[in-house]
Amino acid sequence: MITILGLGPGDPNLLTREAWGVISRAKLVYVRTRRHPTVAGFPKRTVVRSFDHLYRKHAAFDDVYAAIVTAIMRVARKGNVVYAVPGHPLFGEKTTSLLLAQARLEGVSTRVIGGLSYVEPTLEALTVAALATPDMPVIADPMNGLQLCDALDLAVAHHPALDPDRPVIIGQIYSRAVASNVKLTLMNQYGPRHMVCVVGGERRGTTGVGSSDAVRWLPLAELDHGDWFDHLTSLYVTASSAISSFARLQETTAHLRAPEGCPWDQEQTHASLRNTLLEEAYETLQTIDQDDMPALKEELGDLLFNIVLQVQIATEAEEFRMIDVIESIDAKLKRRHPHVFGDVHVADAAQVLINWETIKKSERKNKGETRKGALDGIARALPALAKAQKMGARVERSGFRWDTPEQRLAKVREELQETLAARDEQQRFEELGDLLFTLAVVANGYHVDAESALRAACAKFAKRFSVVERLVDDRGQEMKTMTSSALLELWAEAKQRTRA
Repeated sequence: MITILGLGPGDPNLLTREAWGVISRAKLVYVRTRRHPTVAGFPKRTVVRSFDHLYRKHAAFDDVYAAIVTAIMRVARKGNVVYAVPGHPLFGEKTTSLLLAQARLEGVSTRVIGGLSYVEPTLEALTVAALATPDMPVIADPMNGLQLCDALDLAVAHHPALDPDRPVIIGQIYSRAVASNVKLTLMNQYGPRHMVCVVGGERRGTTGVGSSDAVRWLPLAELDHGDWFDHLTSLYVTASSAISSFARLQETTAHLRAPEGCPWDQEQTHASLRNTLLEEAYETLQTIDQDDMPALKEELGDLLFNIVLQVQIATEAEEFRMIDVIESIDAKLKRRHPHVFGDVHVADAAQVLINWETIKKSERKNKGETRKGALDGIARALPALAKAQKMGARVERSGFRWDTPEQRLAKVREELQETLAARDEQQRFEELGDLLFTLAVVANGYHVDAESALRAACAKFAKRFSVVERLVDDRGQEMKTMTSSALLELWAEAKQRTRA
């Protein structure tokens, strides 16, 4: 028999009567760590053996946990074992799940004796502190969406898998180094001034669970600025002051489509939103070209709403749901980045692109799709300039390419001469198209995005032309009545002014 019991959150007075009874009757108790205030309160005749030495022996926690399970099972094969862990055995305690699985595999009986987890005293300490200090937030009922997270999982993540609209308690922030990594992960979602609260560990066990001395409020950016962490420290992260989660945006969108929602949103279909989606995409591109970050934030929101609305329409028609969309793109990203999520090694970005095409070809084969040529699969709705450049890139990767920049420019000159030599309107139309196509393909050789370059040129032209218009107005003239030479002089002046 293996008895796994919880030692509670740190205050010896919070040990359950059942757990105390087992400890009092046991001659030997194994503990994961002696660094817990309750262990010091064991009966004097109780022999305690800890696994603290394994933390010094192994570099990874998983190796420590595996060694503990091995040791406990070795004893359990011969007789009864009492194994005590901090908090509740089934709450944030990996050795428990590993032990239960191994014991079941070997036919060893198990018994779990609960203990108070760190969550309840953390909430109590926060509540006491809030009542003592009026400007502190009052802690809501945890049933209203409180999230729980392990600091060690958060520390190795790049983005927190948390709902920012709901508060969260993060356990096991046992050192300043862990706090620093947790902070970096949280700051990928929360701002540096977002308020968090450190609930002290060992001080919580000695000062008292409900003492406001165990609570420290500070901005997220300052989380690791002090050495106030130990093995019983937890962190409380407040909810965002405004709706900011993806799920809440989905709720807003679904509400707009509901019977009591908006008539316009209710009428929309995939097809009716096509032009709106394109408009929002182009407006987003414009803010990028203008390097206008506040406007970009707004336009990305508009673009995101269009995507969420499309998915809501599909959800109502039982076509697919947002979880399907996210699952699909996440799997695709990981599948197409084996050099990040797998064991493939690449030398540079060029090799990444080669691997990308190989993976895409394999995906098409698995789907039963056949592609006859390199140009198959290019979206028909792409703007002509972007489509031309994409076609050029595709054929170049297939081996159909120029060897030098000089050869590219020679092709431009050839197309320009053919355009100038055109005999009629139809031939001129065709040759101008060839010239534009060639220019788009040439841009590939210089690693220039033709669409962006042309948008930038349009913006530059518009800026200069507006200066010319002002200069003409200042002279009291009409542009239509001015000579070409006079307008060219004004254009040169406009170029000089815009450069300045």
